[in-house]
Amino acid sequence: MIRLFIKVIAAQVIRALDDVSGFRDTYMDALEELIEAKAEGKTPAAPKTERKGGGQVVDLMSALEQSVQKAKESRGESGEDATVHDMPSRKKTTAKKTSGRKPRTA
Repeated sequence: MIRLFIKVIAAQVIRALDDVSGFRDTYMDALEELIEAKAEGKTPAAPKTERKGGGQVVDLMSALEQSVQKAKESRGESGEDATVHDMPSRKKTTAKKTSGRKPRTA
């Protein structure tokens, strides 16, 4: 069912694209170069990596702390931490024993 859905979506995307000449399968190109180099006994060239500008580095912990602080303020809570206390211990109970008898079959 899912594969059929994916095929339908892929067909719709392909129909929506008028000009696919701008797309290129760079993986297949690199694979062909690797195979040719190995067939000739040469050491394959190192893979070419493309870097598109530096991205913005985000400190996730500080972003999370800010988000939690805003949520607390919107609920009207103070910025104080909650009090922590020990939970009361539960009395351990043993499992109920079953009889050694097999159930009857019809």
